[in-house]
Amino acid sequence: MNNVKDRTIEFIKAKGLSMKAFEQKCGLSTGYVTSMRKSFGSDKLNNVLTTFPDLNRDWLLYGEGSMLKSPDGVVARKSFEQGVPYYNVDFIGGFDLVDNDQSATPEYLIDYAPYNKATCWCNITGHSMEPEISHGDMLALKKVEDASFLPFGEVYAIVTTNDMRTVKRIGPASTPDAYALIPSNKSPEYGVQELPKAMIRTVFQVLGCMKRL
Repeated sequence: MNNVKDRTIEFIKAKGLSMKAFEQKCGLSTGYVTSMRKSFGSDKLNNVLTTFPDLNRDWLLYGEGSMLKSPDGVVARKSFEQGVPYYNVDFIGGFDLVDNDQSATPEYLIDYAPYNKATCWCNITGHSMEPEISHGDMLALKKVEDASFLPFGEVYAIVTTNDMRTVKRIGPASTPDAYALIPSNKSPEYGVQELPKAMIRTVFQVLGCMKRL
């Protein structure tokens, strides 16, 4: 997102609120967000951050770090000493951790306590999971060692035997030998597809996502 207004709207959507409900909660006048030009006034900003203490101030104002703080107030940071490796590559664009390709070198580590059990971080391209996961987000991925059973309703990054890569929520298919791949985006151009379980080569659980650090 390019500015405070865009990020505010993204946060409102992520919270599942209407614009009016958000404005009422924060003591803002109706239409305040849509008419906002650059940023909140200092008093209005304080209202928003007080009303939503999990909202990361640096993300809202500057687009830095993750949208939400962890429960203990920790935000994500770059590190070269501890954390999970970040590969500046797109999962759908050819990222392949499963073949132990050593040509991919992490740019840095991401130290973010809620997702420090991830296998890696990488990027995502495409709009099929919006607004839940946006184009260009960073994904925290944890490799699933035993993919014989995948709980429905969770979001996974899947690599197939024909080298297709996709990030979708999975659900029951028309046969027990397949999974339904369910996009979050309700636009008509995106629909539910079925993937035979036999075509699944590797699976990563998507632990979470955030904007670029």
